[in-house]
Amino acid sequence: MISEIFPRKNYFVRPPVANVDILVLVASTVEPTPSCLVLDRLAATAVYKGVQPVLVVTKTDLAGEKFLEEVYRGSGIPVLTTHGPGKGEALKALKKMLAGHICVFCGNSGVGKSTLLNALLPKAQAQTGGISKKLGRGRHTTREVQLYEAFGGLLADTPGFASLDMQRGGFIPKEELQYAFPEFEKHVPACRFTGCSHTGEKGCAVIRALEAGEISKSRYQSYLTMYQEARAVPEWEREKK
Repeated sequence: MISEIFPRKNYFVRPPVANVDILVLVASTVEPTPSCLVLDRLAATAVYKGVQPVLVVTKTDLAGEKFLEEVYRGSGIPVLTTHGPGKGEALKALKKMLAGHICVFCGNSGVGKSTLLNALLPKAQAQTGGISKKLGRGRHTTREVQLYEAFGGLLADTPGFASLDMQRGGFIPKEELQYAFPEFEKHVPACRFTGCSHTGEKGCAVIRALEAGEISKSRYQSYLTMYQEARAVPEWEREKK
């Protein structure tokens, strides 16, 4: 019988998961090529909901991972790299991070989410699939959210990006978007004007940090794109998101 229902500290509409502690973003160096904007949308949504994002870069034996390491250096998002299932120190570090937490794995189809899950939990034997050579992207092999007991917590494997609904339950108001980018936080108080949008104002400390190389250009460009999208949403429509 259900005797008590505790409040949820966070939730995602699609995939339907709640009380998440860590969001593991799995991205491959190639096949498919990573989209920093998509990764940044997911990472920002995670931070906004009080979830720690972690980036795991796969297929580093096929192409270098230096680009992604540079983009996310100083972002507050840990970056782990692996070139094959069950290999390298990345797997040990990831196990340590996940211990005792509720963790969700997500990423584009074909990046190796299920393969990585199998390496972490061999008994789970999550279904894996190949890459569509014609389309250049992965086939969807995970069709529903699956929970696995692991390391004193729970791991969840989710469908690919095509099934993630970032608009429903994932909307971030433009005024709060700056707090979803951790590397902005220490610079925001130094901006000349209260309510600075960090999109071109004089005396903006975030832009100074960008020019000094303390914030990556790729991350800042994602912020601008997301800010303009949030700005275009009417007040009356925000209530639905």
